Amino acid sequence: MTLYPGYKVAAAHLAPVFHDTDKTIDKACDAIAEAARNGARLIAFPESYIPGFPMWAGVVPPTHTHDYFRQLAAAAPRVDGPEIERLRAAAHRHDIFVSIGFTESTSASVGCLWNSNLMIGSDGEVLNHHRKIVPTFYEKLVWANGDGAGLRVNDTEIGRLGMLICGENTNPLARFSLIAQGEQVHIATYPAVYPTRPLNESGNYDLEQAIRIRAGAHSFEGKVFTIVAAAHYDDSAREAMQGLGRDALDLLEASPKAVSMIIDPTGNVIGEPRTGGEGLVYAEIDLAAAVEPKRIHDVVGYYNRFDIFHLEVDLSAHRPATFAAARQRIGENQRSPVGGAPPLISESNDSLVTYLDRCSGDRAGIAAK
Repeated sequence: MTLYPGYKVAAAHLAPVFHDTDKTIDKACDAIAEAARNGARLIAFPESYIPGFPMWAGVVPPTHTHDYFRQLAAAAPRVDGPEIERLRAAAHRHDIFVSIGFTESTSASVGCLWNSNLMIGSDGEVLNHHRKIVPTFYEKLVWANGDGAGLRVNDTEIGRLGMLICGENTNPLARFSLIAQGEQVHIATYPAVYPTRPLNESGNYDLEQAIRIRAGAHSFEGKVFTIVAAAHYDDSAREAMQGLGRDALDLLEASPKAVSMIIDPTGNVIGEPRTGGEGLVYAEIDLAAAVEPKRIHDVVGYYNRFDIFHLEVDLSAHRPATFAAARQRIGENQRSPVGGAPPLISESNDSLVTYLDRCSGDRAGIAAK
């Protein structure tokens, strides 16, 4: 029998402590505790929340941002690092599911970063690790391409959970790949601002409107609840970017701000959206609300033509090199050949070969608690 749980969810419309990973983790843990106290079973944080979205990349030439990139690289956590462990512990302690965006570093390179998102279960286990498949526009100057390993939906006690990062929510095939896995709750993450034109020109990207269109479309097409978590632009970001100059800061101030909100399977907003100031956005969701809309229009069920349309998604994870001779060494010391992270090996039911087949360098190390 299929169950359709109902529960409260939260979107964290919060600013990071810009380029300060430890203080941002503190703030995230406080928000996790607050959401749990208020009865939420799931909380979603913004894109690249840890240690802050690199908005400096969009307002001055790349030749002027080397110092900011170095700061970001130094503050970027690893997926198996102590910062992420603190978030996992907080999720476990407060019995709440957590989705959080972060700039991810790797032991395989000191200059390669990814725009990543983790889904953490209420028991502290990492359920999914997604790297943005294509950085958007000037983000290509900061982050590397991700892969398809994170295009997965997790079947949990609170429903089937999926997630995409910012511009991925405009990618029809990425969205369909999640809908086709039975997604019921979708998490979409965004930065606080996204300037695309100089201050003295009209037509700057309306981030709030773009978010509303994307989120509404995905909810309506997939018949899912969408939790939108966008960041807030605050004084810590302004102060950290003083060196960009007055024109750049004025552009960031004037750019349209993002919105955090929750949308039901008909595409309607539920709860109170938030654009200004910091806070948590709450709403009650009931997964049974998707049943009737699915009966009317189910794009992965009867409303598909499987004899006409075919989609193949490569869910393999990429790594810089394959070290065949390392198979025996891993068996001896239980370490990853590239990333040096604790492996996903269960003593009872997981073989070394299975582990190697599903690992990706440093990404092999999402450890079981």
